[in-house]
This record gives sequence, C-alpha cells and structure tokens, in this order.
Amino acid sequence: MPTAEIITIGTEILLGEIVDTNTRYLSWKLREQGIDLFKQTTVGDNARRIAQAIQESISIADIIITTGGLGPTVDDPTREAVGLAVGVETEFRDELWEQIQERYQRFGRTPTENNKRQAYVPRGAIAVENPVGTAPAFILETKNCAIISLPGVPREMEHLMESTIIPYLRRRLDLGSVIKSKIIHTAGVGESQIDDLIGDLELLENPTVGLAAHSGQVDVRITAKADSEENAQAMIQEVEYKLRERLGDWIFGIDRESLEVASLNHLQVKGWNLAVVEAGLDGELIHRLASLEGPFESGQVLTSRLSAESLYNFVKNYRQLHQPDVVLGISILDQDVRQLINLVVISPEGEKQVSLPYGGPPENAITWAGNQSLDLIRKL
Repeated sequence: MPTAEIITIGTEILLGEIVDTNTRYLSWKLREQGIDLFKQTTVGDNARRIAQAIQESISIADIIITTGGLGPTVDDPTREAVGLAVGVETEFRDELWEQIQERYQRFGRTPTENNKRQAYVPRGAIAVENPVGTAPAFILETKNCAIISLPGVPREMEHLMESTIIPYLRRRLDLGSVIKSKIIHTAGVGESQIDDLIGDLELLENPTVGLAAHSGQVDVRITAKADSEENAQAMIQEVEYKLRERLGDWIFGIDRESLEVASLNHLQVKGWNLAVVEAGLDGELIHRLASLEGPFESGQVLTSRLSAESLYNFVKNYRQLHQPDVVLGISILDQDVRQLINLVVISPEGEKQVSLPYGGPPENAITWAGNQSLDLIRKL
C-alpha cells in the first residue's frame, strides 16, 4: 500500500491565527485513493526546518505533499526548502512567469517584481500550472519519492488536487485499491461501555474499527481496504450490521449526520414543533438548532441558572403560554468539584425530568449538556 505524509507550511498556523483545513481535505483524498497517510506535520516559514521535515519523510513515504509557502514574499520559502532538501538549486521558468502575468491580466492587475519568485521551482521539477491562482505548484521526483508542493489557499489547492495531482498519483503509483471509511455516531453511552460491547471488533485488521470520544457523543469508525469501492463498502456493511445489532438505539447517525439534525428529524416525523429554554449555556444549543431547517420554533436564554424544580415550573409555564408541542428546558448548576445538568422535557406524550452530574473539563460542559438534551429529544 503506498504511503504519504503531509507537511503544512505556515507560521500563522502554528500561532493559531488560522485553522488548517487543508490537511483534513488531503487526508480524505489520499484515503479515497488507497494511500496510507503516516504522518501530518506543520512547520513554520523557515526553509531549513521545512527541508529537515522533508528529508525525514523522504526515507519512509512514497508521496510527500506540502501546502503553503508558494507566495511571492520573502517568507514564502517552500521552493527553496524543497531544493535544499534534495540538494538542488531553484531555477527560473519563463513559461511560469508568462502564466503568472496572464493571471494578473485576467484579474485586472499588474504583477510586481517580487511575483517573479513564483516562477522559480527546484531544478528538474515538474511545473504544475495553477489556472485559479497566481502561485504555480510543482512536483519534484526523487528515486523513491515524489514531493508535491501545492498552494496554501484552499480553493487553489483543492482544484489542483482534483484536476492534476490525483491523476498523477494514479499513474505514478498504479493505484488499484481504495480505502473507504464510515463513521457511526452514538449518544447516551460512554466510550468504555461501547468498548466493552465491541472490543472483539476493534481487534480486526481489515476492516479496522476505532473509537473517538467527544463531549456527549462517541464515534465508531470503520475503515476497509479493498481492490474496489464495492468490495470495501461490502466489508464495511458487514461490520456495521454487527455494530447496529450490539449498539441499537444509541446509534443516531452516520458520517456527517449531526445529533441536532437527528433530533429535529425525529420531531418532524411526529409532527411536533420544539421550543428550548436554556440557562448557563450562553445560547449555544439554541444557536445550533436555529441554524437548521426543521421544527425548531423558538428559544429563550435565561440570565440566571435554575434548580430542577424552578426549571420544571418555568418550562411548564412557558408551554402553557406559547403552546409549542415540545418544550426542552436545560440548566447547568455549578457544584463543589463538578457541575449538575438539569433537564426537563414536556411533550404530548408526557413529562421527563433528568439530573445528570458532569465531572469533565468545565469548558466542555456546555457541549456535553447540549448533546444530552438532544439525545433526550430524539428518544421521545
């Protein structure tokens, strides 16, 4: 199975000024092509450190993909760094400079002298035209590895990956296998309990099964390698059937399905609308629901946190006054070393009151409480 490593370049990423979405996208694309991703690295705008990261990867990876550092300024060092890593100088390409000038003319602008830096690539590299931006990409092939340097702008990087790089990888690596994954989302159950129920499946070698715990939600990932997408999907389906048999109603969705969507869909099937009263969540749950289409109608954020009894009385009065089908009330109370989540749901089928202790990181309490509330709604 071919292997790859991703090196994301940019001091602004290390400083937390921007979020790296390129690595996630590239990981998906490599997986779809049946390429194993071994490592992801972020390096600041320093040619020597970038070169060192590339040299470490050359010996173990078939493919190295870098993103970023291809702009026209002094702190865009990727071209020099790749050359330094393999011991070659950069060279000016007339055709790249013509492409850059043409792009600027199309944008109604004039390139400055420093834009000429973007027409340099390591000697012997394969230049990759960038029709949606001003920074050309390039591929430098060594004896056992191909270094692919792409722009950091997500739109440009994604276009080049789809149009040029994936076809190149399929030719170079003679790709005949695929890796497919499916994520099974669960709520209302802890990671240790799931592990106890499916531990034997986690020992499988292909497909593989892994767990990822979040605040109030646990994901089960199934990944299969096969010679075709159809065979990989069949392998995943066999394991998914066993998971559904064991985890039952704890499962609320797959892949990009969210708990709030699952909850609203459940209410929509019943023909009920929803109102939410929350205290101590800073409006987060209401915001999550308001951004979606569905039966969510109204919400109220309380400035004071309520006890279980006070919350119940407020929710009951709210339903009488506004007459929604379902009212969810949620309040977070601080205690000595933990927090207490009070939940109230009043629906056409009756009333439910739940108090749940939360002892995890305080900064995650709001998300955990929101997910517990949504899980209660979807099980009405």
